[in-house]
Amino acid sequence: MNHTQQSIFDQAIRTADMLVKMLGKECEIAIHDFSDLEQSLIHLAGTITERKVGAPITDLVLQELKKPAAQIKDIANYKTVSSKGYVLKSSTVFLRDAEDQIIGAMCINLNVSHLITIQNQLQQLVQFEHEESDKESFYSTVQEVIANLVSQVLNGFNKAPSLLETEEKIECVRLLEQKGTFLIKGSIEYVAGTLGVSRFTVYNYLQKIRADTMLHLN
Repeated sequence: MNHTQQSIFDQAIRTADMLVKMLGKECEIAIHDFSDLEQSLIHLAGTITERKVGAPITDLVLQELKKPAAQIKDIANYKTVSSKGYVLKSSTVFLRDAEDQIIGAMCINLNVSHLITIQNQLQQLVQFEHEESDKESFYSTVQEVIANLVSQVLNGFNKAPSLLETEEKIECVRLLEQKGTFLIKGSIEYVAGTLGVSRFTVYNYLQKIRADTMLHLN
């Protein structure tokens, strides 16, 4: 190993030690020297995989080394499993010398088993029995309530309110009635203004809708 290569490995080792100090005991970083693949592991910061210095190269790295050097790329965020069953999030950075030849690798392993457990627990906490059908919004003023209800209904028509046909306006009022919009004081005036009709027209629509509803109930 020449001086330049030694400097590259020294820097990788210092980086590995610093990252493990920063990220904690769930992190492990291995430095490999490819001059001897059968005992390529020359430094190990952390103990997740319980390997020792002098351990061989991994199968994934071997697979990459079969490729032409120009085609070998760093590998980020892949899943591995340790011999004890820990789920690891791993990344491999290939170390290159001044001639761009690959001389080793820095392999980062982060034990995410506990995080997966927490994720599953959180997923259970945020699940809803009626996620699609029962939606609730929160408002600061009555005007916001009316405006939002009207907007929800109008969005379903995919056209400007002024372009709605009479039957579409009646359908709009019917949907708003189903949502309880007209239980709110001032809603009829707001809907009338939005649809471009008089408040009496909205009253007439409502009377017809309510009469039809009562007819179906009877």
